[in-house]
Amino acid sequence: MAVTSLTLGRARTSRRILLDRVSRRLVVLGGIIIIASILAILVVIVGEVSPLFERPTAVVAGRHAAAGDASAPAAGAAVGVDEYREIAYRVTAGGVVEFVSLRGERGLAPAPVPGLAGARVTTVARGGRDQLLLGTSDGRAVPLAVGFDVTFDGGRRTVTPAPEFGEPVALDPEGRRPIRQLAFAAPEGGPLRVAQVGPKDLVIQTVVEKKALVGPGRKEESTQPLAVEADGEITALALDARAEDLFVGTSRGQVVHYDVRDRGNPARGQWVAASPTGAPVTALAFLIGDRTLVVGDARGGVTSWQMLAPPGAAERRLTRIHEFTRHDGAVVSIAASQRDKGFATADARGEVRIRYGTSGETLLAFATGDGSTLRSLVYAPKADGVLAVNASGGLTHWAVTNPHPEITLRTVFGRVWYEGYTEPAFVWQSTGGTDDFESKLSLTPLIYGTLKGTFYALLVAVPLALLAAVYVSEFMHPGIKAYVKPVVEIMAALPSVVLGFLAGLWLAPVVEQVVPGIFLTHLVIPALVLVALAAWRALPAAVRSRLRPGTEVALLLPVAALGVWLAFVLGGLVEQALLGGSYRAWLQSALGLTYDQRNSLVVGIAMGFAVIPIIFTIAEDSLANVPQHLRAASLALGATRWQTALRVVLPTASPGIFSAVMIGFGRAVGETMIVLMATGNTPVMEWSIFNGFRALSANIAVELPEAPEGGTLFRVLFLAAFLLFCLTFVVNTLAELVRLRLRRRYRYL
Repeated sequence: MAVTSLTLGRARTSRRILLDRVSRRLVVLGGIIIIASILAILVVIVGEVSPLFERPTAVVAGRHAAAGDASAPAAGAAVGVDEYREIAYRVTAGGVVEFVSLRGERGLAPAPVPGLAGARVTTVARGGRDQLLLGTSDGRAVPLAVGFDVTFDGGRRTVTPAPEFGEPVALDPEGRRPIRQLAFAAPEGGPLRVAQVGPKDLVIQTVVEKKALVGPGRKEESTQPLAVEADGEITALALDARAEDLFVGTSRGQVVHYDVRDRGNPARGQWVAASPTGAPVTALAFLIGDRTLVVGDARGGVTSWQMLAPPGAAERRLTRIHEFTRHDGAVVSIAASQRDKGFATADARGEVRIRYGTSGETLLAFATGDGSTLRSLVYAPKADGVLAVNASGGLTHWAVTNPHPEITLRTVFGRVWYEGYTEPAFVWQSTGGTDDFESKLSLTPLIYGTLKGTFYALLVAVPLALLAAVYVSEFMHPGIKAYVKPVVEIMAALPSVVLGFLAGLWLAPVVEQVVPGIFLTHLVIPALVLVALAAWRALPAAVRSRLRPGTEVALLLPVAALGVWLAFVLGGLVEQALLGGSYRAWLQSALGLTYDQRNSLVVGIAMGFAVIPIIFTIAEDSLANVPQHLRAASLALGATRWQTALRVVLPTASPGIFSAVMIGFGRAVGETMIVLMATGNTPVMEWSIFNGFRALSANIAVELPEAPEGGTLFRVLFLAAFLLFCLTFVVNTLAELVRLRLRRRYRYL
C-alpha cells in the first residue's frame, strides 16, 4: 500500500512539474508574441512614415536636339508638355510650334503660327495650364491653347497634340514696336493683356464682355498706355489670374506693384527692393493660386513675396516671405507646379533647382551636364517631371520623384508662414474648398491639444482618486469598503463612447449654465466640511460614540451634496452681482477669453471620470499591500492614523501610486471618443480651460478614413500615431525608472 501511495505521489508530482514547465513556457511565449506584435506595429508605422522624409530625385529621361537653327526658342514660357509626359512642345522665334515625342516613337508635324506675315515671335507668356499668348515683332499678340487628345486602342494610349490659335490682336497701335514682355489673365469679366513695348512703356488692353438679356453679348475693347514710374528699365512682368495685381520687375532690382482692379485707371502701389544687391530682376512668376510671387534676379537670388495687410492696417503691402538658396548664375526661368506650392528655377549655366514655396526649402538641384544656356523651363502637370529648352532649341527632360515636397521637420513641428497669414503660425487644416488650397499639416497643435486634455483630466482625476484611495485604504470601515471599491472599479467598464456622448450632448450644456458655481465648489465644499466637523465635535461624546469609526463618509456625502447645491446658487448670485449678469461677456471683455460650449472643462470632468477608476484601483491596492507591521509600529510609537498614513504608508506605497498616476496619464493620452465628442475638435493652441482642442488620437480617428492611401495626409497621420507610440513609451519607461528608484529608497521601511 505504501509503495502504491509513493508511486501515485511521484506521478502526481511529475505531472505538476510538467504542467509548471508548460505553463512557464506558455507565459514566456505569450510575452514574446506580445512584444513581437508591438514591434510589428511599430515597423508598419515607421514604414508608412519614412517616405515622408525621403530625398527627392531627378533622373534624365531624355535629350532631344533641335531640328536646326529655326528651332531657336522664343523668350519666355516657350516650352510645355502633356500630363503623361509623352508629347512636349516648344515655340520657336520663327513662329512655329514644334512637337516632340519624348519617347521617340513617332514624328509629329509642327504647327505654324497663322497670320504672322513675316513677323517673328519675340516672347511667350503663360496664363494657365496650356493657355499661351505669343508676342510678335510687329506689336501683335496671338492667343494659343495647346490641348492634347487622348485615345485608347487595345489598351494602348495615344496622345495627339491639338493646338488652337486665336485671332491676332494688336497691342501696339502703331505696329512698329516689338513686344518685349507679356502678361495676361482671363477672369470671368473678360481678358486683360499687358505688353511691354518700350524700356519703360507698357500697353494695357482690356476686353470687357457684356451679356445682353436678349441675343448675344458684346465685347468692348480698350487699349491704353502706361508709363512705369521706376528706376531702370522693365525686365519682367507678372499678372495674377484674377487680373487684380500687376507686378513689374526692373533692371535696378525693384518690383513695382500696380492695382489693376479698376481697369480704366491702374493705380501705382508700392515698390520694393526685391534684390538686396540691386541685381536686375530677370524672372517673375506666380505659384498655384496666384497669391505668392516668386522673384529671380541676375545674381541668382530667388525670393518669394505676398500681398499682405499688416496687423491693424487695411492697405496691402508686398511682403517678403522666404529667401531661397541662390543660383550661381542669373535666373532665366521660373516654372510653378500645377499641383502644389512647388516650383522650379533655372539659371543661365544650365542648373535647375526644385523648391517649395511654403517651407522655403530648396529640395533638389541638378544640371543639364552639357554646359548649355537654358532659356525656358516647365514643370510637368503631375509634378513628376521637368523640361528645359536651351538657347538652340535642345530639349532636356528629367523624371522627378518628389511625392511629399511640403513635408519637412520644420513644416511638421515648426511655425510656417502660410499664404494669407500675416506671420508664421502653427496650423492644422488638412482640407479646403479650392484646388489651390494648401494643406496645413503642423502636428504641434495636436500635440499641444493632447497634453492640454491630459493635463485637465489629471487635474480632476489625480486628487480625487488618490485622496479616495488613501481614505478607503486607511480610514474607511471594511464593511463599507467592500461595496465602495467594486462600485468604483465598475466605473472603468463604462465605454468611452458612452461617456463622450453624455459629455457632448448632456454635460456640456449643463456645465455652461453653472460655470461660476463649479469654480466656487472648491471653496464652498471644504468650508461646509469644516463647519460639519466643528458641529460634530460639539456634539456630546455619547452621541458621537454611536457612529462606528470609518463610517463618517455617510455623514459627509449629504454635506458634499449640499455644498454643490450651495455653490451653484452662489455662482448665480456672483454672476449677477460681480460679472454683469453674464460670465461669458465678462470673460470676453475682462480677460479676452471666449467660452466654447465643448471645452477643456467638460473634457476634464468627463475624461477625469474615466481615469479615476484606474488610478484609484492601483493606488488603493498599493496602499493596502503595505505590511501591517509598519502601521502597527507607527501607532505603537504614538503616531496618529493620519501621521501613519502620510509618513509611513504613503512613502512605502509611493512606487505603486506613481505607477497609478502614469497609467492614468497613458489612459488620458490615448483617449479618443471622449475627446472627439466633448471638445469641438478645434486645433487651437490656447491653455484656456474654456476653449476646445484637438488631440492626436481624435485627429487620427477623424482624418484617417478620408485620407487617400499613400498620400501626404495619410502618412502624416501615421506620423501622429508614431508620436503617440513614442510618447507613451517614453512616459512608461521614465515611470518605471522612477518606480524602481522609489522602491529601492523605501524598501527598508
